[in-house]
Amino acid sequence: MSPASRYTYLGPEGTFTEAALRTLPEAATRELVPMVSVPAALDAVRAGEAAAALVPIENSVEGGVTATLDELASGEPLMIYREVLLPIAFALLVRPGTPMDSVKTVTGHPVAQPQVRNWLAAHLPNAVWESAASNADGARLVQEGRFDAAFAGEFAAPTYGLEALVTDIHDAQNATTRFVLVGRPARPAAPTGADKTSVVMWLREDHPGALLELLQEYASRGVNMMRIESRPTGEGIGRYCFSVDCEGHLQDRRVGDVMMGLKRACQKVRFLGSYPRADAVRPELRPGTSDADFTAAADWVQRCMDGRG
Repeated sequence: MSPASRYTYLGPEGTFTEAALRTLPEAATRELVPMVSVPAALDAVRAGEAAAALVPIENSVEGGVTATLDELASGEPLMIYREVLLPIAFALLVRPGTPMDSVKTVTGHPVAQPQVRNWLAAHLPNAVWESAASNADGARLVQEGRFDAAFAGEFAAPTYGLEALVTDIHDAQNATTRFVLVGRPARPAAPTGADKTSVVMWLREDHPGALLELLQEYASRGVNMMRIESRPTGEGIGRYCFSVDCEGHLQDRRVGDVMMGLKRACQKVRFLGSYPRADAVRPELRPGTSDADFTAAADWVQRCMDGRG
């Protein structure tokens, strides 16, 4: 298939990322290519070798996936076009016939560890954990005999010739991972009424209240922030950028006004896209923040300038 019909994802085969990607209707007509890491999946898009990549960005237990946040904040710009929410439960995968008391070493993706820590302490308190590049890669390592067990999706067991010793493992009920479909920059899709807008912003200078000033760009326009995380810029201790998701679409007057405010106030702003929310929840608009309210206010200012205020 051509690059235009190819999607990459965090591999190898059998990851939760692959499971999330296969929930998209268009995945059935695309070539799905596993990559060894988040940077590799996104670099394939930057190089024109794939139309898009699905990568994890946030977990309800562990928070942001730093590899994805950092990749989206640096390098050649990319845009988010869609998000997928996937409930997460782990299985303890072992080679066939392995009893629980023989499990001395376990592996899995670093983001998995906080989600199974309590279960591990209760059932395998003496097992040694070592992180793998992904949960499916951990399953591969178990297949090769390098570890006794891996925490991965139960669906990965057949791919690696393993069996699920225990299923439905999770410390937190309703644990969910959020994935984003990322492509090269283009015009955002039209608003749906239940959208999300993502940006990365850099402070112009460090002074008391500098971050508060940026947050007020959102608050003063009634735009709800759904996530904010700081990430080091690599320019020295104390130098950070901020990754932000908010409710609404760039074409919404209140959100567009926020973006203009950030552009004026920040050293740099990287627009990461406006895209449909996976949960389809529409925002509750505060009085004075609808498109009609912004239009009425602009009309009033014009009348004042014309001497008709």
